Amino acid sequence: MPYRRLPNTDSARIRALDAATKQGEIVGFLDLAYSYKIRNDALQVLSQIEQAHHEYNINLERQTSNSKSYLVQLKTAKLYISHFIQVLNLSVLRNEIKKEHKKLYHLDINQQSIPDLSTEKALIDWGKNIIEGENERISKGGAPIYNPSIAKVKVFYDNFVEAKISQKILQQNTSRSLTKLARLRENADAVILDIWNQVEEHFKDLPDEEKRKQCKKYGLVYYFRKNEK
Repeated sequence: MPYRRLPNTDSARIRALDAATKQGEIVGFLDLAYSYKIRNDALQVLSQIEQAHHEYNINLERQTSNSKSYLVQLKTAKLYISHFIQVLNLSVLRNEIKKEHKKLYHLDINQQSIPDLSTEKALIDWGKNIIEGENERISKGGAPIYNPSIAKVKVFYDNFVEAKISQKILQQNTSRSLTKLARLRENADAVILDIWNQVEEHFKDLPDEEKRKQCKKYGLVYYFRKNEK
């Protein structure tokens, strides 16, 4: 025997509720295969879950779209920060800058390696360190480093920080809309189950094929097992 399966996606839930409520419009109050009260509940849940699903998709699309720009800003900031530290280390090796001045940048005076910039936090921290360190060294009479200048590094660093803040806000919006959508699922599933049970009970005396045909008009989905196809 074919078996029914409740919707397991939000789109499927919306289709099931939409089919059941629209069939109610078609047949009218007297011939409705489930209670009018549950139809009112279904209309309310349908409106809520459609809106929540739409909001979630919009927020997710915005987050996904912005993430591309954000990754570009991250990579660019990382490149310029890394490059600046390399130039600083070379300047120390050429005795153009005293190695003790590396302390201003929170860098190890005895190391020539680039700090780990693999995380967002590290990039933010080290960007802040070198910007403040270079400005302090210059304020004490030191010659500025060029190619890249700290002003140029700061532009790309600030762009990255702003993009990160924007991305975080978009992520929070997506998470919030997903939580709202998740809360509606349980209620939607309960309404759909109630409708399907009532519809099947209403058509229980019809032959199996005719029963399934009538039930499908209300959005019930039936599946055949492999040996029944």
